[in-house]
Order: sequence, then C-alpha cells, then structure tokens
Amino acid sequence: MNVTERFLKYISYDTQSDESSSTIPSTAKQKVLGQVLADELAEMGLQDARMDEYGYVYAYLPGNCEGVAPMGLIAHMDTAPAESGTDIKPRIIHYEGGDIQLNEKVTTTVEQFPALKKYIGDDLIVTDGTTLLGGDDKAGVAEIMCAVEYFLQHPEVKHGKICVGFTPDEEIGRGPDKFDVAGFGADYGYTVDGGEVGGIDYENFNAASAKVSFYGLSAHTGDAKGKMINAGRIACEFVSMLPENEIPERTSGREGFIHLDAIKGSVTEAFVGMIIRDHDWDKFVEKKELVQKIADQLCEKYGEGTVVAEVKDTYFNMKEKILPNMFIVDKAMEAYRKNGVEPKSMAIRGGTDGATLSFTGLPCPNISTGGMNCHGIHEMVSIQAMEKMIDIIIDICKAE
Repeated sequence: MNVTERFLKYISYDTQSDESSSTIPSTAKQKVLGQVLADELAEMGLQDARMDEYGYVYAYLPGNCEGVAPMGLIAHMDTAPAESGTDIKPRIIHYEGGDIQLNEKVTTTVEQFPALKKYIGDDLIVTDGTTLLGGDDKAGVAEIMCAVEYFLQHPEVKHGKICVGFTPDEEIGRGPDKFDVAGFGADYGYTVDGGEVGGIDYENFNAASAKVSFYGLSAHTGDAKGKMINAGRIACEFVSMLPENEIPERTSGREGFIHLDAIKGSVTEAFVGMIIRDHDWDKFVEKKELVQKIADQLCEKYGEGTVVAEVKDTYFNMKEKILPNMFIVDKAMEAYRKNGVEPKSMAIRGGTDGATLSFTGLPCPNISTGGMNCHGIHEMVSIQAMEKMIDIIIDICKAE
C-alpha cells in the first residue's frame, strides 16, 4: 500500500481516547487498530511484532550493517477527544487555491487558515466538516509504515536496527505511561507527530497540574454573619489572586501560564483545576509555589484546612535531555535539507510523548508529518507532504 491507502485505512478506525476513563488504554477501540498494525508489521517481515496488554504496538527491523546505534520511530494511534472520530468521511481534492467548502455550513477559509497558501498544487485529504480527520497522528503511523517497508524492499540500503512503536492515549497525556523503553530496544528515537514539513522540536513546556479544593460552612443567609464560610466565593477569590496576564490567551512563544481549566462548587465545597506551563525551569517552579502560597494565605484568612492545594508534575522540558545528544537533531536537519526542506525548530507550547520518553533514557525529539489544523473539523493533510516525510524518515534511518 502507498501512504494514501494506508492513511485512509487507518483513519477508518475510530480510536478516540477518553480522559475520563481509568483503563489502559482509555478506550478498548484503540486496541482494534493496534492489532491491525501489529499484524501488518508481522506480515511485512519485521521481527517480534506484537501488541501488549496495554495496547502498545512494537516491532523492529534488524540492522544490516555494523557499528550503527539502534534508533526508534514512534507515533500515536489515538485521536483527540475534542471532536468525533467516528465515521470519518475523507475527501481528496486537488487544491488550486481559495477557500475549501467542506459541507453546506462549514468552509475552511484562507483567512482563518493562511497556511493553505503553501499547499496550492497539492492533493489534500480533508474532512466532510463533521469530524476530525485523524491525521494527528495516523499520518505519522502511515509514514513510519511506508518508511520501514522501503527498507524491506531495498535490502541493499544500509541501516541499523530500526525499532517501531505505536502508542495509545497520547492525546490525553498518557502515551508514555506504559511504554516499554527497555523492550523497545532503541538508543534514541523520534516521535513522528508534528505539523508542517520541516519541523524538528526538542524544546517543550515543563508541565504540572493543580487541583485546589475549598471547604466552607453553610448557614442560613438571614443569620450568616460571622458564621458562613462560602467555599464558592473563596474559590473565586483564589482565581482573582493569580497573575492576570500569565494566561494562555495573553501569552506566546516561551511565555508560561497558569490556565484555569475547571471551576465548580457551592457554599460548602468548591474545586478549581488548573494546568501550569513554562519553558523556564525557575519560572515553572515559581508558578507552582505561587499556587501553594495563595492557598496558604487563604487558609490564614479563613481557617486552616479551608483550602487544600495538590500540585503534581506532568512532564518536563526535553531540551535538558536532548542538548547532550544534539546529533539526533542534526541528523533530522540534515535529512530535511537533503530533501529540499529548510528545517525549523520551535519551542512547543505543549508536550509530546517524546518529552516524557526523553526522561526515561530514550532521547526523543519530534519531527513533522505534514498535517494541518489538528483536533478539529478543519484538519487536513497533504499527500505530497506525507510522501516527502517518508523520504525524510528514510534518510534519517540510513547508515551514514
């Protein structure tokens, strides 16, 4: 199968993950595609192709030359909970410019998505405007499959051991949780999970979550003076004490933030959920400490135990682990340039599986797929971009 055929096959499987689920993977349907991929890898001739109990798919292609370190290629199978991934109806259009009408009510406009101008003359796979497409990250899955198939069809091309891994639950931040780094067998790797061709990402946010609980005391409103402690109002006071300009809608680049993700409650009990992000370690620590400091101040004001803050680290900036291994980044940049693409490195305002994997002994920057507008109904992918990425992945894997 070519990359288009593979991609269309893979997006036909609904693999949406579910943040509210406590199972691994979060949805059983992810394992349906996982088994399909494991079977395909085995049929292609890769070694030890398997899906484990958690839905992770592994296989490897033995090297055919000496002295080359084993490397890995990783992509995720799940799609984002933001939009439906059920019954995706893709359409291939030859893009000649202008807006793209997805259905009677939905149009992908150049004004809203100016990157479209770069794809004039390409064949684009788009949605029907009712679901996401699944290019994030089934474009990466398809590209990896085609790249390893190339080496099987061209045994004369020298390469080291190539390890393949497909993960569930990346979109809900759990992709690396059960990843078997030791069993994977690579010294370093790449997640193939980016956007525009040319991206090489090795710097991301440090991330934490904050859960703050508020406990109040109810009293009759006519006789509440000096008695009532309103948990809901204290929760609002807590939020008002956070830096008003350090929020996602007022920051960009390497600027961090504290994002109010959830708030609910009543007089007797309330809850605030937040995510904390910063590329700079010291500023990241300051933000976490600020949450606890505000909680302590409110406890002093309203009584001990009124506010309880729980701050938990989620992932860290992979830059710390990549800088001592910059040959990995250089290798990808060289492959991009060899294929006529000028590489671009940006600080990710988010995280990847590779961020966590880099801290488990597998340095793992992220490279592009050619997808666009992920997590929504305007998602699309260029066939030519996917084909270009296959050539780039092949060059990354070749023995020098």
